Amino acid sequence: MKLKILFSVLLFATGITRAQHNMHMGKLNDSTRKDSTEVNHSGHKMGQMNTEVPMSHAYSLNLPMQRNGSGTSWLPDAAPMYGTMYHSKKWMYMMHGSVALRYTKQDLAEKGSRGGEKLDAPNWFMFMGQRKVGAKGLFHFSSMLSLDRLTEGGAGYPLLFQTGESWKGQPLVDRQHPHDLFSELSVAYTYSFSKKSDLTLYLGYPGEPALGSVAFMHRPSAMSNPDAPISHHWNDGTHITFGVATIGYRYDKLKLEASSFTGREPDENRFDFDQPLFDSYSARLSYNPTKNWALQISQGWIKSPEGLHETENVKRTIASAIYALPLGKKENLNATLLWGLNKTKGHAGENAVLAEATYRLNKLAVYSRYEWVQKSAEELNVNTDIFGNGSFGVNAFSLGINYDILNLGKFRTALGGQLSFYNTNAALNSLYGKNPVSGQVFIRIYPGLMGM
Repeated sequence: MKLKILFSVLLFATGITRAQHNMHMGKLNDSTRKDSTEVNHSGHKMGQMNTEVPMSHAYSLNLPMQRNGSGTSWLPDAAPMYGTMYHSKKWMYMMHGSVALRYTKQDLAEKGSRGGEKLDAPNWFMFMGQRKVGAKGLFHFSSMLSLDRLTEGGAGYPLLFQTGESWKGQPLVDRQHPHDLFSELSVAYTYSFSKKSDLTLYLGYPGEPALGSVAFMHRPSAMSNPDAPISHHWNDGTHITFGVATIGYRYDKLKLEASSFTGREPDENRFDFDQPLFDSYSARLSYNPTKNWALQISQGWIKSPEGLHETENVKRTIASAIYALPLGKKENLNATLLWGLNKTKGHAGENAVLAEATYRLNKLAVYSRYEWVQKSAEELNVNTDIFGNGSFGVNAFSLGINYDILNLGKFRTALGGQLSFYNTNAALNSLYGKNPVSGQVFIRIYPGLMGM
C-alpha cells in the first residue's frame, strides 16, 4: 500500500511537470502566433511596451522577482530562482514544487533505541499568480499544497532529535511531522507610492506571519536537502498558520512588518482547516543592503503553540542572514546563518543556531548543514526523574550531494544521498547511542533554474 501511495505521488508530480510544461509552451505558442515580438524579463515587450503583466516581486512592482521568499519574507536579489512561469493577457503565473522519493535510516549503526527507517516521499507544490491593479496596485495570490499525510503517515518521517506537534495525543519526538494538505492559501494587495515606497496587506488562511527567516524548503541553501532542520520550530514553525493578517511598509532597502495570527500549530487532522483565533502577534524588520544579502530580525509572541501544552506561551526571537553569489550562468553559492530563541515563562530560554550552504555547478549540487539546538528533557520526552529538568545541547551536521540524471520538460530529476552526524550530552547515550549517524538515498524531482 505504501509503495502504491509513493508511486502515485511520483505520477502526480510527473503529471504536474508535464502539464506545466504544456501550459507554458501553449501560452508561448499563442503569444508567438499573435505577436512575434520577444518578451524580456522586465515584463515589457521588446520594442513595444506592455505594462499589463508585472514580472516583479510578489509584493512590489519595484523589486525583482528573485527577492521572493516564503510568505512575505525576503531573499537576496542575486538568489537563484527555480520554477516555471507563463502568462495570460493580464496575469503572470508561476509554479514550483519538490518531491523526494527516498529511503532514510536514522542511527545506521543501531547504537540506540530511538532511530527509525522509512521509505517515503516528502513533497510540496506551489501555484501563484499576480496582476497589476491600476497604475500603482499589485494583486497577488499564492497556494501551497502537500501530500505528506499520505506519503509520511500521521506520525511523519523519522529524524533524530526532531521535536514538535503530536500524533494520536502523543508528542512527536525523533520524527518530523507531516505538513497540511493546504499549507498556504493567501492573497495580498500592494500599493506603490513611489519606486522606493510600498504598502502591503497580506491575508492567509493558512498563511505565514512576519516571523523568522525564509522557510527551509524555499531557501536556496536548503532546497537540495530532503530533511527539515531540527531547529524547525525555532525559525519556521509558524510557516503554516490558520489565520494570518500582515501589514508591511517598505522604504528602499528596508521593510517593517507586523502580523496578527493564530498561535496554535496545526492539529493532527492534516486535511481540515483549523479555527482562526488571531491571538498572537509578531514584528519583523528586513534589510537587503546589497543584491547578495538578505538580513532580518523578528520577534513573535505566540499563544499556546503546542496543543499538548495549552498553558505555555512562547516568546520567539529570530535573526538571520542569507547570502547568494552567482558564479556563472549555471553556477552559484547560497548560504544561510540563523539564530533563534524560544522562551517560555518559568523555563530557561532554548537557543538554536543553524549554518547551511549549497554549491551548485550545472547538474551537481553539494550541500551541508550544521545545527546546534538546545532541547529540553520535556521536549525530548524523557523521564525527568532520570535525566533531570535541564536542556541538552544537540549538534547535528549533514553533508549531501545531488546530481541531475534526467530532464522532464522544465523539471529536473536528481539522484542524491546524505549522511548526518550527531553529538549530544553523554547522559542521552542510553537512548541514542554515542554519536549516532543517519543516512538516506533519494530521487528528487524539482523545477529547473529560471533564466533571469
